[in-house]
Amino acid sequence: MKEALLIKERIRLSMSEQHIFLVGPMGVGKTTIGSHLARKLKYDFVDSDTEIEKRTGASISLIFDIEGEEGFRKREAQMISELTERRHIVLSTGGGSVLDETSRQNIRSRGFVVYLKASVDILYERLKKSRNRPLMETEDKLKVIEGLLAEREPLYLAVADVTIATDGRSAQDVAREIYKQHENHLN
Repeated sequence: MKEALLIKERIRLSMSEQHIFLVGPMGVGKTTIGSHLARKLKYDFVDSDTEIEKRTGASISLIFDIEGEEGFRKREAQMISELTERRHIVLSTGGGSVLDETSRQNIRSRGFVVYLKASVDILYERLKKSRNRPLMETEDKLKVIEGLLAEREPLYLAVADVTIATDGRSAQDVAREIYKQHENHLN
């Protein structure tokens, strides 16, 4: 039994060599950091929200308006399933992608997962003027951010191989750290 678990872990690690998945709350910098990291690795960069918009021809906000959050989450889970099968990518996942159990399993088992973490204050500063994030279309943005983090942080931690704080750091610096952590993980 122990030997089977070791073999399964080796297979997971060999697959994770080929792609990195970024998880974390909206506004943490997954897209910007992921773009830098992908250039450094010479991998493709993919943003799951952008891919949903391309496929549907509609913005995330419009999908939320028409189908609600539940309809969007179904689309997101399908997209995560597809994208996590690809090789040599850095994938920026949507902040709520970890809400779906199957998505969590796919993220965790198919790549090297980095939880990008930022303080509530930093997230608030980045998101307070946001116009294109459906969950931030509220008067009390700070309360929403706190609630989302309380709900989602345990899920981010559960799927992550490493957690990296982004407060006060440049996207390039965080990308360099992810690169090093990934290298260490493989050795």
